[in-house]
Amino acid sequence: MSFFQVNDKCNGCLACVQNCPATALSYRDVGEKRKLLHNMPRCARCGNCWRVCPQDAVEFQHLLNDQWDEVATMDLLRCVVCGEPLYTMDFSDTLADKLDKNVENLCSLHRKTLPMDTWKRVTPKKTKPKEVEK
Repeated sequence: MSFFQVNDKCNGCLACVQNCPATALSYRDVGEKRKLLHNMPRCARCGNCWRVCPQDAVEFQHLLNDQWDEVATMDLLRCVVCGEPLYTMDFSDTLADKLDKNVENLCSLHRKTLPMDTWKRVTPKKTKPKEVEK
């Protein structure tokens, strides 16, 4: 979904483009069409585009929505004893690859204890800082 939106009142005057302090708006004239462009990472969400638009065409509320957008859906694995969500199937595959064995789907209460060396192989290794010669 594009967060920056204009309604059908937009007449292409470019007031929003010319007054965007973050240069998040631009335009492109292609053939007989003018395209209004928005670059979300550049956008400061300051609302200046909305304030300066003489046509009230900028639908700024889409930039202010406090909502979570779904970006991915994955298969979830649960504890085989109590059903508590554990991790995704893909993460389980990653663990199995790193451990060279399948990991049982058990929560921390039902897993009992696993040797610490197993978990050390799964977590990234920390490197010691190099000594500086004095």
